[in-house]
Amino acid sequence: MAMNDTPAANRVHIGFFGRRNAGKSSLVNAVTGQDLALVSDVKGTTTDPVYKTMELLPLGPVMIIDTPGIDDEGELGELRVSRARRVLNKTDIAVLVVEAGIPPCAAEEELVAIFRAKNVPYIIAQNKYDLVSNINTQRHRGTEEDELSVPPCLRVSNSEENVLTVSAKTGHNINLLKEKIAALARTGEDDKRLVADLIAPSDFVVLVVPIDKAAPKGRLILPQQQTIRDILEAGAISVVVRESELRDALAGLGIKPSLVITDSQVFAQVSADTPPEIPLTSFSILFARYKGFLDTAVRGAAALNDLQDGDKVLVCEGCTHHRQCEDIGTVKLPRMIRNFCGKEPEFVFRSGGDYPDDLSPYKIVVHCGACMLNEREMQYRRLNAEDQNIPFTNYGIAIAHIQGILERITAMFRKGEQ
Repeated sequence: MAMNDTPAANRVHIGFFGRRNAGKSSLVNAVTGQDLALVSDVKGTTTDPVYKTMELLPLGPVMIIDTPGIDDEGELGELRVSRARRVLNKTDIAVLVVEAGIPPCAAEEELVAIFRAKNVPYIIAQNKYDLVSNINTQRHRGTEEDELSVPPCLRVSNSEENVLTVSAKTGHNINLLKEKIAALARTGEDDKRLVADLIAPSDFVVLVVPIDKAAPKGRLILPQQQTIRDILEAGAISVVVRESELRDALAGLGIKPSLVITDSQVFAQVSADTPPEIPLTSFSILFARYKGFLDTAVRGAAALNDLQDGDKVLVCEGCTHHRQCEDIGTVKLPRMIRNFCGKEPEFVFRSGGDYPDDLSPYKIVVHCGACMLNEREMQYRRLNAEDQNIPFTNYGIAIAHIQGILERITAMFRKGEQ
């Protein structure tokens, strides 16, 4: 990702679904104006979900996802269908691509049922309209459009407002499709902020950023970048220091900061050096709140108290990266947990999209801050754990619980916050 790119987690994720040869890839290319997806007359050309970040007007930064056909066959086909369905866990807006004039199949009807169950806004794009003749013309939303009858099982509330005839070949209604996608995205907008709602203009916010072997050379990691950006947008003043300079910074400011935000790995030292009257939290806790699972994570941390020898602990990271010798997820955190509970649990590590549906083997899930995952995917992971009665927490909250400062670092969120 380029330094100036919008992070993938902050982009609207738009998934294109449908049968093989319905024209999903062609429609993706038509909507984006680019040859992003491989197009062929051969069924099953798209074998894995294809992700592409781009700017889609009039919406803005988006993640376009082209998926394999939901009617694929055979053992390999079933794996492809499974991967296509997994995309739904991160899809903000779904486009179901069907062939104009072709009755819906059971797989399409089932997919719409999943959209509804997961509360995913969706559009039915009747593609290959250019091949269909004898179409009844009707007036739709004040404009003259050609629409095909759509079975009620595919409609939203039995209306055809989510249905649109399109042609990837001729460009028919492609701009209108983009406008409908943008309209659905805007209906889901909210005013959630990472940290700006906790501070006021001209407030001082101190950010504690350790520089160790795991820190990337020459740059800050994404959560730190995003937090600084949100502070700037709030008109507040950010002061960035290492943990070794925190005391001097607090003494030299001449004014009490409104908030101290630290990397969770140095919680103990930062908590000791920050006067109790100054609110303290961490980047990962801010992200848990931002992604909507702070309450769940705070409750879930208590399960660390009951770990026994051989219990499986699932440690998940939302991204894949080169691990250093003192990696937080695979080295530091497991060591902290072992020392805390005095037992020898078994740690299982997953990263990126490799998140298991079946969590029954695990006593607890400990997740990263999820800066690289969008809110919908994190809600899926949280709810999946809750449905199976598996405690779910994250790195920062687990560390705070272990070090006995969880109450302090969540104090500011207890009233009216998630």
